[in-house]
Amino acid sequence: MIPAQLPEYHEFRIPVPQEFENVFTHFYFAENTSAETIVKTLLPTYQTLLLFCFGEQAAMSTREKTIISVDKCIVFGPVRQAFDYMLPAGSSILVANFKDDAFFRFFGKLSFVHTTAKHPDQLLDENCFTNLWYELSHLQSATEQVNRILEFCIPYLQDQDTISKLLSGIENDHLNPIKIVSEQTNQTERNIQRKQKEQFGYSIKEINRYNRFLKAIKIIEKETAKQEKVQWFHIIDECGYYDQSQLIHDFKHFLNISPAQYLKFQQDICNPKS
Repeated sequence: MIPAQLPEYHEFRIPVPQEFENVFTHFYFAENTSAETIVKTLLPTYQTLLLFCFGEQAAMSTREKTIISVDKCIVFGPVRQAFDYMLPAGSSILVANFKDDAFFRFFGKLSFVHTTAKHPDQLLDENCFTNLWYELSHLQSATEQVNRILEFCIPYLQDQDTISKLLSGIENDHLNPIKIVSEQTNQTERNIQRKQKEQFGYSIKEINRYNRFLKAIKIIEKETAKQEKVQWFHIIDECGYYDQSQLIHDFKHFLNISPAQYLKFQQDICNPKS
């Protein structure tokens, strides 16, 4: 495995224009110009992803060791657990990270991606994404590719409805969005829960657990960047864990490794939300 800091591996984020900020959080680009295959681990994001692959065929490996080859482009998610991705020599990827309910607003369906990855043309019953891939493959830069994807998505994207907009607007983890939106819309909490799961792909309980884990990851990254020793009990207290075993359980759940192993292999783990 080649460490990510070698110059033969290039990765960067591409921000989106303001008018698309409720559709995508960002785009992610990575390429391997070395002579060897590079393997990295992607942290869970709880986002649904649209991935384009150029050059040699990239692949993903699930926790169950199932290998998924990327033929031009695939969609998958919401990404609940970490997975490995392999970039062979001469391969590059461009990943669109959908925000909140944007994937549902784009494709009008979400349930299929919970368990598998598919070519997006299978969702639209036409070859528009294959045609888009050929267009993107002839562009000179990732920024040009992103601009073309944004232009492409405009006719397909539906407006965000009132309930989804209200759910997206509540960012305080200490509040109960389901209860608040239920009162604001005069609908039952059960209806709001169903809509949340149907259009976002996850429950409030799931995303709150993930956000707690992500907060712990960010503290670890901050402390290791300063060459400081990680204060585990500070993290437990700061993030609202009951004890060390609960923190360890979350690392096993999301990454399938212990906190100590995360420190050891941190350079090979991609955190798209950093």
